[in-house]
Order: sequence, then C-alpha cells, then structure tokens
Amino acid sequence: MGKRILVQRRGRGGSQFRSPSWKRDGPVRYPPLNLTVGRGYVVEIMHEPGLNAPVARIRLENGVEFLNFAAEGLYVGQEIEVGDLATPKTGNIVILGRVPEGTMVFNVEKRAGDGGKFARAGGTYAVVVGQKPEENKTIIRLPSGKVVEVDSRGRATVGIVAGGGRIEKPFLKAGKKYHRAKAKAWKYPTVRGKAMSPYAHPHGGGSHPKGGTPVPKTAPPGQKVGFYGSRCTGRGCVRARAQQKL
Repeated sequence: MGKRILVQRRGRGGSQFRSPSWKRDGPVRYPPLNLTVGRGYVVEIMHEPGLNAPVARIRLENGVEFLNFAAEGLYVGQEIEVGDLATPKTGNIVILGRVPEGTMVFNVEKRAGDGGKFARAGGTYAVVVGQKPEENKTIIRLPSGKVVEVDSRGRATVGIVAGGGRIEKPFLKAGKKYHRAKAKAWKYPTVRGKAMSPYAHPHGGGSHPKGGTPVPKTAPPGQKVGFYGSRCTGRGCVRARAQQKL
C-alpha cells in the first residue's frame, strides 16, 4: 500500500500549499495605460511578505495609488514622474522608447500595459541596449545576460531594485528557512524522491538513477515526477543539434 506523494498533495491543495495572499498589500504593477503623463509622490516604503525587495506606495496627483518596487535611494516624499514626458531619473516610470541607451531600468513591461515582468528581484536591473523605432521595439539585456526585445511603448522604472544585499546573509539555521518558505507558500523541508522507499515515490529504492528516463506528459499525477515531457533527450538529440550548428 502506497501513499499520496508530494506532487499529488500539492495538486490537491490545502493550507500547506495555499499562497498567503491575504498578507499582501496588493499587486505590484503599474497603473492603467490611459494615464499619459502625471506626477506623484512616495507615500510609504513597505516590507511585503514573500518578496525580497521593499515596495513603495505611490500616489499620483489625480488620486490614483499603486505599488511599485522601490529603487535604491528612493525616499518617502520623493516626487515621481509617470508617463510619456517623464525624465529618466531614478525612481521615475518612463516609456522604454524614450530611454537613452545604457540606462539601468527595472520592472520592465514585456508588452505595453502588462504591469511589469522583467527585473523585479532585489538588487537586479536590466540595461537598455538599443532602440528599433521602425518596429516599436526596445532591446534590453536582462539580469541573466540574455538579450530580448520588448515593446517600446511599455514602461519601466529607472534605477536598481533596492534590497540587493539580502542574499549575502546566510540563513544560519533551518528555522529561518522555514519562516521564509511559509511566507512564499513553499513546502519545507522537502525530501528527495530517490532517498525514499519504493512505495513512497517512483524514484525510491534506487530505481531511478541520475538523469533517468523522462516521464510522458500524459502520465498520472503519481507518476509525473522528475523530468517529464522532455522534447529532446539522449545522445541522438545532441548529435542533431551539433549537425544543425554545422
């Protein structure tokens, strides 16, 4: 007789896996696109549970309030410019097509109006590499080093996300990691499947060596663990990729 493995319990839901969204102050995203230009100020800088960067509450002159990640050097009461005519100064929310090359930005929109998708973690930033005005595209380099094209009509915040030194401090004890996981709805601690017995996990009992055979996407939840639905595996795929490069 087996038992429900972790992936099955996670899929069923429950208090251990439910995201504590009631602790959040709201979504961290830009206001709607119908705001062409505006000014506002920073009302407060808050700690948001589950996020590794401080969040600033910004109130515009028309009364609209929204949350955005705080830039390094941002302070309460600072004036913020938002929209088409915003200047590329730290903390201002600008249009990507009007940002000079080499500017560091964060919370970058992939498409105009999506609220911000790229470079949102503490201490991260993207760099504007170039502009393609004829295609309405802006080329940016992400924190990972990857270069992507995004919509020039999208928005971004000038500067670097605050809170960049958090990862330099070690957890020191398991209790700290437990509370961190609880804020983010992670399951902690987790046990490796290969360390379990065969009745408790498909990888248990040494039946699933390192690498292993991928599981099909049509497998049931109790079997769908490890690498599943891989499109390219094995030596033959490596050879095919090498021939494509040649």
